[in-house]
Amino acid sequence: MNPLLIARLWATALLVLLLAVWEGAGRLGGISALVLPVPSAVLQALWTGLASGYFWPHVAATVQAVLLGLAAGACFGLLAGMALAESVLLERVLKPYVVVSQVVPKLALAPLFVLWFGFGMLPTVLITALVCFFPLMENTLTGLRQVDAQRLQLFRMLGASRLQTLLRLKLPMGLPAILAGLRVAVVLALVGAVVAEFMGASQGLGAVVIAAQGMMDTSLMFAALLLIAALGLLLYQACLLLERRLLRGHAVAGAPAGPRR
Repeated sequence: MNPLLIARLWATALLVLLLAVWEGAGRLGGISALVLPVPSAVLQALWTGLASGYFWPHVAATVQAVLLGLAAGACFGLLAGMALAESVLLERVLKPYVVVSQVVPKLALAPLFVLWFGFGMLPTVLITALVCFFPLMENTLTGLRQVDAQRLQLFRMLGASRLQTLLRLKLPMGLPAILAGLRVAVVLALVGAVVAEFMGASQGLGAVVIAAQGMMDTSLMFAALLLIAALGLLLYQACLLLERRLLRGHAVAGAPAGPRR
C-alpha cells in the first residue's frame, strides 16, 4: 500500500478517535456545554451557520483581508530583503528598525491602527501585511546571501551587472528559502487577520469569535475556530502547490544559467 495513503489513514483514524473521546467525555463526564461543547454541537452550529448564510460574509471578509495583507506584506518583504542583501550599509541602517517593528506585539498595535485608520478592512490589512513582512524579508535576505561564492565569482568574471547577477543567479538560488518564508507568512497572515478582527472589525471570523464570546455561545465560537483552521490548511496547501510548481525542475545543486551579455 502507498505509504502516503497509510499515513493519511492513520491521521484520519487519530482524528476520529480524538473526536470520539471528546464526545464521550462531554456527554458522560458532565462537562458544561458552556465550557466545552461536544463535537456534535459544534458541527451542528457550523452547519446551521453555513446553511443559513451567516458565515459566508465573514469568511469572505477574512479571506479578502488575508490575501490583501499577504500580497502587500510579501511584496514589500521581498523588495526589502533584496535591497538589504545588495547593500550592507542599508542593512546596518534599517535592520534595527525593522526588528523593532516586529518585536512590538501586533495586539498592542491593533487599537492604534483602529484609532488612526478607523474601523473596517484597512487596519486588518495593515496588521496582516506587517505580520507577513518580516518572514519574507528575512528569508529573502538569507537566501540571497547564501549564494555559492564560486558561481558568484564566475558571474563577475563574465562581466555580469549587479542586476543580472541578482535576477539570474541570486534569486533562482535563493528561491527555496524565499518560498519557505512565504509558507510561514501564509500561516501568520491568517493569525494576523483574525487578531486584527478581534479589535473592532464588524465582519470576519475574528469578529464572529468575539460576538460568540459576548453571547456565551461556545459552540458558535468553536465553529468559527474550525473555519479558521480549515482556511489555514487550504491556504497552506495552496502555498505548497505554488512552491512545487515554481521549484519544478529547479535543482539547487545544479549550475545556473550564465548571464546574457
